[in-house]
Amino acid sequence: MSQRVAIVTDSTASIPLKVAEQLGISIVQLELKVGEEYNDERRVPHPEMAEAMRSGVPVATSEPPAPAFFWNYMDAAAAGAEAIISIHISEGLSQTCASARKAAAEIGIPVYVVDSRLVGLGLGFPVIAAAEAARAGATMQGVMGVLDQRLRTTTQLLYVDTLEYLQRGGRIGRAQAWLGQTLSIKPVLQLKDGVIDQLGKALGPDRALRKALGHAIQKAGGGSVDIGVEHFQFAERAEKLLHGLRDALPQARRITLEETSAVLGAHAGPGALGVTVSPAT
Repeated sequence: MSQRVAIVTDSTASIPLKVAEQLGISIVQLELKVGEEYNDERRVPHPEMAEAMRSGVPVATSEPPAPAFFWNYMDAAAAGAEAIISIHISEGLSQTCASARKAAAEIGIPVYVVDSRLVGLGLGFPVIAAAEAARAGATMQGVMGVLDQRLRTTTQLLYVDTLEYLQRGGRIGRAQAWLGQTLSIKPVLQLKDGVIDQLGKALGPDRALRKALGHAIQKAGGGSVDIGVEHFQFAERAEKLLHGLRDALPQARRITLEETSAVLGAHAGPGALGVTVSPAT
């Protein structure tokens, strides 16, 4: 029997490939330009990209073209889906939703494009929850209810080793970037209202990460929760942070450690870490 509601997302969601395959989640790739070479982000090796960034090679990102969404939607319709929910990176960070809407207008079944106002596993956990509901046979309204609850309660934090790359991409002001580099002040950032905002700051990476860990634990509450850490070329630090979350949150249902998408790495820079807590009830 075909699934009534199909789930589509994009490659910034950091969803493990095995999970996406099990739940039938379709993933549309964002694009990267490293130097003069264009590619889907999944085809760009992270170590090579990190080295290019450190060497000053220009790196640019772009949303998927509308045809990439169109063919994913057509495949879902051909498989028997009655509706499609397409959930994507915050519009405050990317034009991915706009591209998806162009394609949705050409499809013969309802396509609901959702701006998650999140990114990385902050997007990935709600997408997984929606896909689980769809796989269980929920109606479109039921899947949307699950998705909305997850998007509203998920907390996403970001640590960057240097503010240089966020500044290059226009995500912060030049004065903030200079301050962070000069005084070794490390910010604790959060996704708020769909954009990157400063939650706090600390002197040095260890204190900044402790601050992020404490805030994440507070936001997790006492119920069932999905927790995740993602990193760009800093696995050792990510594993240490995940151990801290696991020890403090024994009620965690899903525990995920992933290397973040290349597109997110391009904006956050080598050494970046993301922390996500997503209450499951």
